[in-house]
Amino acid sequence: MRGYDKYAFEPFAVTVDLAVLTLRAGALHALLVERGQEPYAGRWALPGGFVRPQESAEDAARRELAEETGLADVSGLHLEQLRTYSDPGRDPRMRVVSVAFAALLPDPPEPHGGGDAAQARWLPYPGPRPLAFDHDRILADAHERVGAKLEYTCLATAFCPPEFTLGELRQVYETVWGTALDRPNFRRKVLATPGFVEPVTGAARLTGGRGKPAALYRAGGATALHPPLLRPATEGRPS
Repeated sequence: MRGYDKYAFEPFAVTVDLAVLTLRAGALHALLVERGQEPYAGRWALPGGFVRPQESAEDAARRELAEETGLADVSGLHLEQLRTYSDPGRDPRMRVVSVAFAALLPDPPEPHGGGDAAQARWLPYPGPRPLAFDHDRILADAHERVGAKLEYTCLATAFCPPEFTLGELRQVYETVWGTALDRPNFRRKVLATPGFVEPVTGAARLTGGRGKPAALYRAGGATALHPPLLRPATEGRPS
């Protein structure tokens, strides 16, 4: 373009940050890494890294997710762009714009710390505070996004193994929302929603109780919930 001088603009870097969430032992956990270098050496942070010159932000996010989790194939996992964080002072090294992603993992392996991370661990949400950079805000935004999407999409099944009980599915909602749900009402709503779940014929799982084994289901073909499965009204939150 005539008259355009790329050197007239201050250079800046682009990174990806990953808010990776899972359920472990009935509690919501986030994947966090302990920084091994400055800035914020010794502080916990979200996994992520710089976008390479010939790489899209989406490709960088998938690469970082595979590196930090140790999974060889992350193509089937839920990974969605959250938003862009561009405050000029968010990184003390230079101007850094971050494209943040939310990822959901069922039954993940122990993580592998990569890059400048001293270690990586699954820690109960929200984890140690404060996190490095603006990662507290990113993680909170991811949690709110996931909680809201559980109401009107089938996203909850992304936390579940390929075959799951309705009790395990209900636990996803209760854990992310932080509130108990009425079991019969939840079961009725799930089974009345076309394409939400599909029964696994002839399969059941012992749940540790005295009742009969629980039937197994898999994710159905639907992506949206009609009607939505609204979270119960809690103090400070309108119904």
